[in-house]
Amino acid sequence: MTTTIKKIILICSAAAIMTGCDKDFVEINTDPYGLTNVDPALIFAGAQRTTLGNGWETENTAAQQFVNPFNSGATLGLNFNEDVDNFFNGTWNGVYTGTNKNLMQALAMLGPNTTRVNLKSMIRIWRAYSFMLVVDTYGDVPYSEAGRALEGIFYPKYDDDAAIYADLEKEIRESLAAFSTTADYVPEDLFYGKNSKSPSGTAAVQVGKWKKLGNSILLRLGMRYSKVNPTKAAALALEAFNGGVMTSNADQPYVSYDGTFYTNGANGGLINNNPYFYYAAEPFVNQLKNTNDPRSRNIIARYNDPQKPNLDPNPLTAPADQFGVPVGVISTSLANAPYRGAKGAGYDYSQMNVNVVASQVAPTFWITYTQTALLLAEAAKRTWIPGGDAQAQVYYESAIRADMARYSLFPGASAISTPEQDAYLAQPGVAYNAGTALQQINTQYWIASITQPTESWVNFRRSGFPALTPNTYNNLLNGGFARRLTYPDAELANNRANYQAAVQAIGGSDNLTTRVFWDTP
Repeated sequence: MTTTIKKIILICSAAAIMTGCDKDFVEINTDPYGLTNVDPALIFAGAQRTTLGNGWETENTAAQQFVNPFNSGATLGLNFNEDVDNFFNGTWNGVYTGTNKNLMQALAMLGPNTTRVNLKSMIRIWRAYSFMLVVDTYGDVPYSEAGRALEGIFYPKYDDDAAIYADLEKEIRESLAAFSTTADYVPEDLFYGKNSKSPSGTAAVQVGKWKKLGNSILLRLGMRYSKVNPTKAAALALEAFNGGVMTSNADQPYVSYDGTFYTNGANGGLINNNPYFYYAAEPFVNQLKNTNDPRSRNIIARYNDPQKPNLDPNPLTAPADQFGVPVGVISTSLANAPYRGAKGAGYDYSQMNVNVVASQVAPTFWITYTQTALLLAEAAKRTWIPGGDAQAQVYYESAIRADMARYSLFPGASAISTPEQDAYLAQPGVAYNAGTALQQINTQYWIASITQPTESWVNFRRSGFPALTPNTYNNLLNGGFARRLTYPDAELANNRANYQAAVQAIGGSDNLTTRVFWDTP
């Protein structure tokens, strides 16, 4: 390439008097369609959209909401307590190496002295949220050296998960303090910018939304300490509460899809990749069924043929008609008694509703008002924030109503009326009870997080609720639950020394039963 350019320069110099070719040299040798100066706000927006993680077959399976009962080849996974690399890499590839890389690039482009303080704060908060996902999934991960290839760091060291959390706390706190209502408005912001579903229009409104989001993330981070350090959990919950968290569904960030140019990638396989593999798990179905939960019709359904759910215009959606596949049961057993037997190309069990929550146009949520209100309910119940049981009940009921209302944002959803909400909240076992409040609150969190698999699994590990029975298909989990995912096999090949050091730091074995720092027995 260098030799070619030198030749062009020599030719142009020799012919300058006759042709004057040097005056067009730059234009001729510049790609008119190549990007030479990208706005970091666009990179940030791309990172917002792609913070997704694993699909249904990983964390939703670990949390006993979803199941693939087939155990051969590419279908073997957590329903059989197996450590299968291809199911565990979504968060690593999508969030750690994908989202984080883009956010680090955007921060580097802004530089330390940028006047775009609001954009910088948004990026830092979203990076903190993203790394919570990564730490909660794997434990110790590269952090301080992650995304720094431009600085020559190609093989980043792994950091202690508790130390990462401490820095994430700092990042959120500093970013919240740096926001300015008189500084930059970020129209590219997918959550509250010009083309979002909740457009803010001005920097003041946008900053207000982001402060609520940042404090809600801080609340979530703080509640992670509820087992390992209740004092710290209480302090962070109160700090987030006083700072101002989300107060309604209008505050929650999400993105929507048109079904043509953009689709919900997490749901594609449920329609396009042998749908008869995929079913709702019995514990989750029974929870919805036993409480006659009106959300059920938007979440699960039974189809005429499990292989063709998208071709069934009238699936069975009433809770009484739903049956979940038992956890840890192999597909060949489902065809025989005492199970429900075959149906079409699959089995006579409930699947995810591909017209609503599992639709390719279903919106993606990352942190909802419902989740935030339920964490406030738990914090109030524990007396970490004001109000005690009376206020905890208010948060609890508000959260459930908000989650039911949230389905209006899903194309194809069936609206849940106020009388239906009232009837559900009045049921024994659902009606707030001070004696069983922590179980009720966190069981509702489990239901409300069905399309956020990492959070479903994380909060189950943190709270211990709902009270699930371990999958004892084999003894690979020592009679317990999966507590983390193992590192990608590629790390052993590409970052061997740091990978091996990390394995030693977490106890000497890269397995599914090792706990992240906040998940104490």
